[in-house]
Order: sequence, then structure tokens, then C-alpha cells
Amino acid sequence: MEFVEQLKSAVDIVRVIGEYVRLRRVGATGRWVGLCPFHQEKTPSFNVNQTRQFYKCFGCGVSGDMLKFVMEIDGLTFPETLKLLAERNGIPMPKRTEYADADSKLRGALMEMHAIAAQVFQANLRGEQGAAAREYLARRGVSQESIETFQLGYSDSSGQTLVRRLGDFSPEQLEASGLVRRRQEGPGFYDSFRGRLMFPIDNESGKVIAFGGRAMRDDDPAKYINSGETQIYRKSSVLYNLHRARGGMRTSDRVVLVEGYMDVIGVYSAGVTEVVASCGTALTNGQVRTIHRHADTVVVNFDPDTAGANAAEKAIQLFLDEGIRVKVLGLEGGLDPDEYVKQQGADAYRAKLDSASGYFHWLADRARLKFDMKTPEGRVDAFKFLLPAVQKLPDRLERAAVANDLASYLGVDASLVLDQFKRSSPDRKAAPAQVQRPVSIPELEKILLCAVVSSEQVRAQVLERLTPELTAKFVTRDIFEVIRQVSSTNGTIEFSALEGRLSPGDQALLHQAVMADESIEEADLLGRAEACLRRLESDAKRRWIDDLRGRVRAAEREGNMEEAIRLMAELLKRERE
Repeated sequence: MEFVEQLKSAVDIVRVIGEYVRLRRVGATGRWVGLCPFHQEKTPSFNVNQTRQFYKCFGCGVSGDMLKFVMEIDGLTFPETLKLLAERNGIPMPKRTEYADADSKLRGALMEMHAIAAQVFQANLRGEQGAAAREYLARRGVSQESIETFQLGYSDSSGQTLVRRLGDFSPEQLEASGLVRRRQEGPGFYDSFRGRLMFPIDNESGKVIAFGGRAMRDDDPAKYINSGETQIYRKSSVLYNLHRARGGMRTSDRVVLVEGYMDVIGVYSAGVTEVVASCGTALTNGQVRTIHRHADTVVVNFDPDTAGANAAEKAIQLFLDEGIRVKVLGLEGGLDPDEYVKQQGADAYRAKLDSASGYFHWLADRARLKFDMKTPEGRVDAFKFLLPAVQKLPDRLERAAVANDLASYLGVDASLVLDQFKRSSPDRKAAPAQVQRPVSIPELEKILLCAVVSSEQVRAQVLERLTPELTAKFVTRDIFEVIRQVSSTNGTIEFSALEGRLSPGDQALLHQAVMADESIEEADLLGRAEACLRRLESDAKRRWIDDLRGRVRAAEREGNMEEAIRLMAELLKRERE
């Protein structure tokens, strides 16, 4: 496992996790915080310790090193994670069979097959068979630069191009890829995508993992088809263009959510790089959490038709549940984002984005269409339709102001607003069950534990004197015992190795200690540890003297003067020391 440790020591965990989660530094030490990518939360509880190269969420309890993080968030195996991080950071990967297993080999084959398919499709688009697709892109105003940026391609109609190019892969790998299909009658396979404009779908690392294909013939029964789920593609967690959009999302602290591939390309070409789309499915909670890792505000810009409006309404609720600020952009003339950019220009579209309003009045207009606003009952029903969205605002005064504004907009009596708030205000919900607080570590223990874990010099000079007798009453005594065991092997301590030997309760104590925002310089660790050790030794001697005095008195009461004299002599010796 030498390569594993080499990789972990060469790569900064903050940089790795920072590609997936917005992190901000806390205090003078190497501690960073952000929203946890593994559970829904509105207040950051996800901590990354740069010094000790591990992460810990105090909300859901997940923890580990950079390898575990990438494995969990990308759904990779251990060998795949090693390979990914090594490639990203230019570190040569050793050719060892111990870093490969059957699952990793299959996933590696699928990644390779998709890369080959992308190359084949791009070559097709440039060739004679791609003429119709090129004409379509030209009519849609897609530039050659955009074609290259988004790696657009074309799947020819023969149904055998990919089958031939992927002939070196096994039948099991071919079938698992979803790129080809087994014939129902007779042997062999045929291409899944035929006669379509191809849109590669990438993971967050920019690797092709799936495709979307648009029909080029009017008589084709399906306008769009998309890759099915495979071992490398889970459509409920993937967003189209996310790997290109991340930088723009973080710079602007917003994301523009559109419906389709062409909308993404059109908006991106307008200079709005923070644009993404779901991959041919309704928006999911997983995609919403992915968005929240990179931005706090979303501008929903779906198509203005009925289907787009219904999808926007559902998306708004998902974003509100996640605690994301929501704006809705409606474009006049019944235009979708791509059409608007082409007709009105990039500047006009960017101005529309910057002036997009909150979701309340968009929902109010939806309510006015859903209900009969000419009757009191219809107006009340419209207000009740909007109330759940209002209640998701965290600030009570803002909720009241927005509710009154909407009531006035809908023509609802103000007394109804007050009545509904009394009945359904989230401020009146029952208090949540008390969460058991973690055990608090005394300051002296915390200083010693941090110093011993952090510094080999401290371990060399302090650990031998820090006997089990001195730590017997520590809440962290089992952690110190494991440190003694781990350190006795080679003198060094890997945080992950230490953590792996501890019970869940002791892991929590260790995390609590090392995540403390202490501004302790490396040079001060030994001095502070020595001071704590002297205090422990002094307290231990004092307790021993007090115990001797008690034993002297007990011997005198029992008339055992010989034992009393012996104990008194030992007591005088201890007191002189």
C-alpha cells in the first residue's frame, strides 16, 4: 500500500474535496467547512482538516480521507479512485494487480468504450454521413466552437459502426455498456443510437459516461433517446454540463437551470457558463443537492409551454426544501432559452437573467390560471396553493410580508392571511427531540491528544512518560492506548490507521479534538504537551501523597504502629520529592 500513502501525502484533500464542495477556511488552522454532500442541510456541518487530511460531517457522521470521499461521491471502487486521483495529479500509477478487481475492470472498460464512442460520433459528424446533422446545427446557430466544446457528434444509420469499433471488448462488456444491443433474432449486436445528433454526457471529472441522441428524421418515433443506466451512469445524480459549469457557478454563486441540451449550448454560448440541465428526466433530490454544493441561488428557465411550467413548479419545491434561493425567468414570445438567445442576443438574455424575480409572483400567476379568481372561494384556494411555498421561507417576518403581498396580488382578505398563519406556521411546530450531546473532552486532554497525534517529536519525548496510569481517568484513554500501540510499530502515525482502530464513539472524540479551532503553532506543541504532562504528574503525586496520609491514619487507628511508622517514612520521602 506504499502508493496509497504516497498519493495521500502528495495531494491536498482540500483541493480534492473543493472540486465538489464549496469550502471556506475557518480560523488560523487548516480547517475548512461547507455543506455536506452526503445529506440535506442548510447550515454547514461538513469539516475538512487540511493538516491531518481527513473530513468529518457533524450532521450525518460521515468521515474519512480523500480516497473515501471520492469513492462515495463518484460511486467508484477503490482501484478506480486511485487511478482517477493519480491521473488528475500527474502521479504515475504502479502496474500492480492488487489495484484491480473484476468490478473495476468492467467499469474501466465501460469508460474506455464511451470514450471510443465519442470519438466515433465526432468523426461521423465531420464526415459525409454527418451532412444533415451539420445543416441542422447551422440552422440552430450552433458555432463550430460550440460543436467542439460540447464534443457533438453523429451516429450513422447503419447500426454497425460501434459494433465494429468495439470488437475487442467481450460480449458481457458490450451488453453492459448500453452502447450496443444484443439482437433478438440471431447472434451479434447492433448500435443503440442510429441516425442521431449525439450529445455526450460527462461526469464531474469531464469523462464521457452516457449520451443523448436527437432524431434527424421527422418520422422517427422518439425525438430524443438517452442512455440507460449503467455501472458508470446514474441519471438521477448527473447534470448535463456540470463539469464545465462549476467554475461559473462558484464565481456567480448561482446556477441557471434549463431543460434541454440545446438550451445549455445556447445559453453557454451567450457567456453564461453557469448553466446545467437534467439529463432527460425530471429533476431529482440528488441533482438539487449537487447544485447546492456549488451555488446558493438557482434561476429556473424552463420552456414556457405547459410541460415546462409544470416541471418548473415541481423544481421550485425541491429547491425550497433544500434551502436554495429560487428565481424564475420567463421569456416573452413563447421562446425557449436557446431561441431567445438567437433572436434577442446574448446581452438581452444576460440582462433578463440578472433581473429575474423571485418565485412567488411566478407561482401566483400559476395560481391565477389554476383557480377561478372571480369567486372568493377561488381566490382563497389560490392563496392556500401558494401558502406551503411561503412557509418554507426561514425568516418569520419575511414570510408574513410575502404572504400579505401575495394576498393583495390575489385579492384575498388580510384576515385570511393571519388565520392561515396561525394554523400552519412552522414556528408553532413541536420542538424537536433533544439530540444527545457528544461527550466533552477536558482541555488538558484535548491539548495532549492533538499534540501527540500531530507531532512525532511530541510522541518521542512525551508518550513514554504518558503512562496508562496517568490516562486511566481520561475520557480519551482508549484513544491514547491505540496511539501507544500504533506508535510502537514504527514511530509514525497515519490518521486513517489510527481512526480505523477506534470504536465509533472514540472516533467521534478524536474528530472533536482535532477539529477544535486551536491556533497552536507546531513549535508550541511540545511546550504545551510538556506543561500538561507536568500537571498530570504533579496531580498524580499529590493523589499518591493524600492516599499515603489516609493509610497512615488507618494504621494508627488499628494500632499497627510498625506499619504506621513505615508509611510515615515513605510519606516524608514523597513530600521531600
